[in-house]
Amino acid sequence: MNVIGINGSPRKQWNTATLVAKALEGAAAQRAATELFHLYDLDFKGCTSCFACKTRGGKSYGKCVMNDDLAPVLEKIAAADALVIGSPIYFGTVTGETRSFLERLLFPYLTYTVPYGTLFPRKIKTGFIYTMNVPEERSKEFGYEQIFKTNERYMQLLLGPAESLCAFDTCQVDDYSKVVIESFDPIHKAQRRTEALPLECKRAFELGQRLAGAESITA
Repeated sequence: MNVIGINGSPRKQWNTATLVAKALEGAAAQRAATELFHLYDLDFKGCTSCFACKTRGGKSYGKCVMNDDLAPVLEKIAAADALVIGSPIYFGTVTGETRSFLERLLFPYLTYTVPYGTLFPRKIKTGFIYTMNVPEERSKEFGYEQIFKTNERYMQLLLGPAESLCAFDTCQVDDYSKVVIESFDPIHKAQRRTEALPLECKRAFELGQRLAGAESITA
């Protein structure tokens, strides 16, 4: 069992990265081999719509032709048994790097057939982890739920079962007094990090266990 973790946050030791790491710990507790990649460490672009992955008889049919830092990561995912993708929510959606990663991961496997199909040869499980500074009620008002379900739908179509874990109302910085960020109550945010983050870490650990376990993941 091999589980790949993707951190789509520019931070390596904050909310998103912490939860992705916990999910990999959960997978490792099930004796899975794990590997973590930080997208912001990689030099890559999103899909350029060259259609090399869809050219009839082409050498790159079903595979992204771009040769950059993301290419070997995509190769490892193709051979993996499960995948954890974490991203904070920036301006109502995942980070730019996460979006570019998803384009490069999924588009080569998509077939424009009737109905749409996939060239991915098997099924792997995926767990999405999202962190955001808004409470759950506000996230629904903003329509975030639709974004999460859209990502799950594409993953289910092309790679296999998927589920999402959301961490709401997260603490953004260590010291709110150092930044102009008066929209948030620093005392409340510090309390959330003290009280909620350990619970979210537990949920992420359990997600990793499910990804690496024999039981079916919740779609």
